[in-house]
Amino acid sequence: MMQWVERLCRLIDMLIGIALAVMVVLVFSNVVLRYAFNSGIAISEEMSRWLFIWITFMGAAVAVQQRTHMGTDLFVRLLPRRLRCCCLGLGQLLMMYVCSLLLQGSWEQMIINWDTNSAAMEISTAWCYGAGALFALLAGLTLLLQFLRLVTGKATQEELGFAAEQAGERLVKEARS
Repeated sequence: MMQWVERLCRLIDMLIGIALAVMVVLVFSNVVLRYAFNSGIAISEEMSRWLFIWITFMGAAVAVQQRTHMGTDLFVRLLPRRLRCCCLGLGQLLMMYVCSLLLQGSWEQMIINWDTNSAAMEISTAWCYGAGALFALLAGLTLLLQFLRLVTGKATQEELGFAAEQAGERLVKEARS
C-alpha cells in the first residue's frame, strides 16, 4: 500500500511541476500583453491563484508522505525509545483528527459553493475547495498507514526519525575528534 502512495506522490510531484509551469506562462504572458499591447488574458490571475492553492495543498500532502513537514522534536529527543514511539503515534492520531476536520469543512464548502461560479473562468468554485478535501484524504491515508506501521512494529528506524538523529550524532562526534 505504501508503494501505491509513493507512486501517487510522484504523480502529484509531476502535476505540481506542470501547474507551476502553467502559472509562470500565464503570469508572464499577461504581464507582456499588458505592457506591450495594453490587453491581457482574462483568466490569468484567477487561474494562477487556483493553481497556487492546488500546488500548496498537494505539496503539503507529499510533504506528509515524505515526512518533511514541519515539526519540533526538541523535547521528544530527550525521551527513551518507547516514549518517543508513543509521542509519534499520538502526533499521528492528532494529525489524522485535524485531517478529518479539514475534510469535513472542505466538503461542506464544496457543497455550499457548488452552484457558485468564479468570476473569470466561470466554473464552480467548489473545485477550489476540492484541494483541501483531496489533501485531507491523501494526508489522512498516509498518516493512517504510517500509524499502522508504527503500531504493528513494521516502522523502520528512518520512519521513526531515529536514523536522522543517529547521523547527526555521528557528525557531532566526528567534528569533536
